[in-house]
Amino acid sequence: MSAVEHRYEVRSRQQRWSGRVFEVVTDEVTMPGGGTAARDIVRHVGAVAVVALDDAGQVVLIRQYRHAVGRHLWELPAGLMDVSGEDLAAAAARELAEEADLTAGRLDVLVDLHTSPGFTDEVVRVFLARDLADVPPEQRHERRDEEADLQVLRIDLDEAVGMVLAGEITNSPAVAGLLAAVRARDAGWTALRRADAPLPR
Repeated sequence: MSAVEHRYEVRSRQQRWSGRVFEVVTDEVTMPGGGTAARDIVRHVGAVAVVALDDAGQVVLIRQYRHAVGRHLWELPAGLMDVSGEDLAAAAARELAEEADLTAGRLDVLVDLHTSPGFTDEVVRVFLARDLADVPPEQRHERRDEEADLQVLRIDLDEAVGMVLAGEITNSPAVAGLLAAVRARDAGWTALRRADAPLPR
């Protein structure tokens, strides 16, 4: 016999701050055994990331400055779900073109992750991109701000996983995506989900 789970209900919500990418709210939430507790939450638009794998078994890594941590990080091509009405696969294709000058003939879902569920509802979907081709030079995106400083590297997938395990890659979608890609590859790509698979709820 399974225990009945408590239903956490939001009694009230107060917006603390709102911006283009996220808002900060305080929810008053019912707790087991009676009473309520305040929970501060960052409500986020969500994001996509791409493990772009070429025919030689190499993945594309991006080195980008991240001001919140004050340093450059190795990451996957990635971006926000901040274009109204754009679906996840289209956003992934857009970010791959903008950050790595690549198109993909095939996109599959590798993994979905809640990046830090203790305080944010952010969900990142990581895609696997294959059948890669270069974006023609005259059609390439003009990179600005931190993107103007991007370094793009192709590296063997197993070597990239070694960087994860050595603590050289710490960006969470990159860690999850690279580890998932190795597992999916070793399983013969049988566990991949379709690019239009629904997000976890």
